[in-house]
Amino acid sequence: MFRMWGKIFKQNRMLNDTLITVDNDLNRTRKVYQALEEICYEFDLPKPLWLESNKQDFIRNSKTRFTKDSFIEDIAFDYLEIQVIEE
Repeated sequence: MFRMWGKIFKQNRMLNDTLITVDNDLNRTRKVYQALEEICYEFDLPKPLWLESNKQDFIRNSKTRFTKDSFIEDIAFDYLEIQVIEE
């Protein structure tokens, strides 16, 4: 079972969070993309762009933050944080 926690922060306060479970035979990368897509759908957000800094953070820590630079549209929060909590 693969679980990812998505959190929205503004001024260092968590505004909203969700836990997504992906239970299929996809590889890890596809599970991450599927979970991120479900998080964005639940929060009604556009999908963020994976910048090089996001990729490196995620590879090292299984966690990354998407700031306004990762979104094409304006966002009403400071960042979206995703974290893998179970693989």
